[in-house]
Amino acid sequence: MSEDNQSSGTESKSKSWLDRIAQTDIPLTVYATIFITMALIWIFQDHLPELLVGLFTELLGAAFLLFIIDTLLVRSKTRRWKLVQDHIDYLVARNINRIRDGIAARVFGFNPVIADDLFEEEQLARISEQRSALLTEMEQKGPETIRTQLADQFLFTDSTYIYLNEKAEDLWAILNMKYSEYLDPHLVSALMRLHTHLKDASSHLREYAKADKFPAVASYYHHMGRLGVSVSIAEILVIVNELKRQGYSEQANLSGSLVRDDHVV
Repeated sequence: MSEDNQSSGTESKSKSWLDRIAQTDIPLTVYATIFITMALIWIFQDHLPELLVGLFTELLGAAFLLFIIDTLLVRSKTRRWKLVQDHIDYLVARNINRIRDGIAARVFGFNPVIADDLFEEEQLARISEQRSALLTEMEQKGPETIRTQLADQFLFTDSTYIYLNEKAEDLWAILNMKYSEYLDPHLVSALMRLHTHLKDASSHLREYAKADKFPAVASYYHHMGRLGVSVSIAEILVIVNELKRQGYSEQANLSGSLVRDDHVV
């Protein structure tokens, strides 16, 4: 075995132990307290040898029992997670893709160039490239430029207000499902932030709509609505583009299979 392979094997073993420790359901302070107490008992065993040796044995047995129970719990959780992981990953990716598609169309009026001479998969890939280019460009420009390029006729409507709230509720349903505790904390954080910004964006649409009720100060509500929604959209773009780079963006499954494929858009 080469040195590189040996090094890789050592790193893999080290990582597996670190992963096992990170997955524990029993606080590490419990183990630390037990072993520190055992160390103190071992140091002072000459004073009350029979009592302290008995306590040492009991603590050692307790530590071993906790380790066995914890290992079984981790393995049980891992086994259950493997059964649903593919579908939940697909569910997250599908929701992110729908949000990306909705933001492109409803916020920026995205209208892809469609060529009739392309096959279905090629056409989808072409549309995906155009949408990704638009969203990446808008992310880099920031709120000030976004505000000047909003598609008002699509964005400031009841339909888009309902859409943004529906997408936020879809994310909240994922975060509150039974298996959400297995999701990566960074993914959970991203989904929570995305949920918040979607809700904020919908509230800014309502702020914009107040102009219809108060025509005398319509310009103020239009300005505040556009200002707020541009900031929220800028934050949404950062999150959905990053999630796409991580592989969480996928078109609707047209094959009839629930197993996630590798085609991300």
